[in-house]
Amino acid sequence: MNNYLNSIGLKKNPSETTVVVAMSGGVDSSTVAGMMKKDGYKVIGITLKLYDDGKEVAASKQCCSGQDIMDAKRVAQKLDIEHKILYYQNKFKQGVIDNFIDSYLKGETPIPCVQCNQTVKFKDLFEVAKDLKADALITGHYVKSVTVDNQTNMYRAIDENRDQSYFLFNTSREQLNYLRFPLGGMLKDETRSIAKKLNLNVADKPDSQDICFVPNGDYASVIQKFRPDSLKKGNIKNLEGKVIGVHDGIINFTIGQRKGIKVSDKDALYVLKIDAEKNEIIVGSREKLGKKVIKLNSLNLLVGKEEFKDDILVKVRSTGKLLKAKVNFKNDETASVELEEFEDGISPGQACVFYKSDIHGEKLLGGGWISL
Repeated sequence: MNNYLNSIGLKKNPSETTVVVAMSGGVDSSTVAGMMKKDGYKVIGITLKLYDDGKEVAASKQCCSGQDIMDAKRVAQKLDIEHKILYYQNKFKQGVIDNFIDSYLKGETPIPCVQCNQTVKFKDLFEVAKDLKADALITGHYVKSVTVDNQTNMYRAIDENRDQSYFLFNTSREQLNYLRFPLGGMLKDETRSIAKKLNLNVADKPDSQDICFVPNGDYASVIQKFRPDSLKKGNIKNLEGKVIGVHDGIINFTIGQRKGIKVSDKDALYVLKIDAEKNEIIVGSREKLGKKVIKLNSLNLLVGKEEFKDDILVKVRSTGKLLKAKVNFKNDETASVELEEFEDGISPGQACVFYKSDIHGEKLLGGGWISL
């Protein structure tokens, strides 16, 4: 039995280890493919075509554009690795875009990147990698993975500004044991430096900023495109139930929003609640935004409930800070989270993600969807 552990925690020599690398065409995944090839692994690069935007623009700031696919292909040629393109537009439309639109129409603030990871990227790509008899699926996400005794746990990346663990809370235990994230212990500058040493054409490529099907961050126009009847005027009310204005559609609003309410008041007004059934927006002062108790549904736990006894940290938005909290499980699907301090702008449709510190950093324990 070979006791040698390779760089991805498997007891196999790299030359005997096949890995599938999810190649988006960006610098991160391209660098990971280059690192694996340089270390002697058998590398198969796979790029997903997820969305037809009708305008394959070279300077696009969206991920998964036509230009990205060409960039991934060039990187694969440069590295002399096998490269496949999978056309998943229909899967993506059903699993991500439709869910995104439905969520907004229910008055929620969805996170399509979580849905994308949960469906096409990890579920479908996971199955493809298994079919190819690969030993691991490698991605360019900035999360740290630690593998001990064939069990992998996920941790926040050392580069906290790049950490993507929040978006991966819905990963299954089976997927996590198969996934590897080589960039979790690196800073972005180090990634670009490696890309330059490997002479990759994407070394200086800007990061994608927009969600692939939401150009320029204009969510409302996307929803209108797919559901033309979604923009319906409705009332804006204060906490006393008085009508103080009219809105052009609830899809234009998120919890905690201040701009765009277009109602004058002596104090600044914030969106406190979105009532999709009544097609109403409830507004009030900022101090009414704070919450200490959050209700969650559709839980996904990567560890046993015994790990939640004390010292739990949570994130309630991708850009938020870690908050001290207690998690009270109602059953396997739902929980209530008690924050130590009030937090503003907690919105249904976002995720509440659980962490706990140990010797390796902040370990991802799982999470759930905020339902308030």
